[in-house]
Amino acid sequence: MKKFMKSMGLVAATALMLAVAGCGNDKDSSGSADGASDFPKKSITMISPTSAGGGTDATARALAADVEKHLGQSVGVVNKPGGSGSVGMTEGANAKPDGYTVTMVIAELTMLEHMGVSTLNQDQMRAIAMINLDPAALTVAADAPYNTLEEFIAYAKDHPGEIKVGNAGSGSIWHVAAESLAKNAEIELNHIPFEGAAPAVTALVGGHVDAVTVSPAEVKTQIDAGNLKTLAVMSDKRTDIMPDVPTFEEAGLPTETIATWRGITVPKDTPDEIAAILEDAFMKAAEEENFKKFMSSNGLGVEVKGADEFTTFMDENYDYYKQMFAELGLN
Repeated sequence: MKKFMKSMGLVAATALMLAVAGCGNDKDSSGSADGASDFPKKSITMISPTSAGGGTDATARALAADVEKHLGQSVGVVNKPGGSGSVGMTEGANAKPDGYTVTMVIAELTMLEHMGVSTLNQDQMRAIAMINLDPAALTVAADAPYNTLEEFIAYAKDHPGEIKVGNAGSGSIWHVAAESLAKNAEIELNHIPFEGAAPAVTALVGGHVDAVTVSPAEVKTQIDAGNLKTLAVMSDKRTDIMPDVPTFEEAGLPTETIATWRGITVPKDTPDEIAAILEDAFMKAAEEENFKKFMSSNGLGVEVKGADEFTTFMDENYDYYKQMFAELGLN
């Protein structure tokens, strides 16, 4: 009897030790303390904060197709447009921080607070990777009476307020670009808002506005068709899509770089290990030949930055646009 009781005591003690150890580790069924070592175990959702068919949506879908092989899981793109991107980006920021919801953020993330549209900013997101950057391109009708930026400015000075410049909506990145041009060139332009860049370009082709300051990708098709011409790009270097088009500085007007950009973020509290896995996968996907070929053929620039560099880039954009919005009286 004594031997039996001693044996039972050992069994109970062992069971108690195992139970305590299990509680202390708090492991999931995969054996990982936080479930990250085998991430991802299921499909991932990528939020695109714009409507289907635009440059952001196209970039998101092309990137999703290439990142799947690096993650070993499918990546589905869901469009959540509205509020200059604030609707979709806010949903992404508030998603469960488990890595299964990623968001393609756009330049407006660093502008929303200054516009008074939303309290959302880059501090509420965790950067994964920057994928794309496209500068504003001053584009006019092919038969416009000016062929250079210098001639455009001279015409605007002779006809104050007469040149109608279409943009993607009041306070959008392309509206800021046109306002910046007017400020630096000391000219008066008539800003016409549209629900996105595509309608503004359509209005330019139809003769309803005289110019647009949107990305090269958004005018490329009409330029190839001979309907439009680009006078200069707002960048510190020429674009690969338009290598023959000078920068504003080359054309005689030193100015800021005004550009749209796109990148991947996750909710702020996403674990380090999961964020690192996502960063590695998206960085590799952005370097895939298929992705780069798609971007090039659609007039979209590839600009890849890792998480740390992307974080710094967004912080600098936030400060930059805070000052610019104040100077332009847009806040």
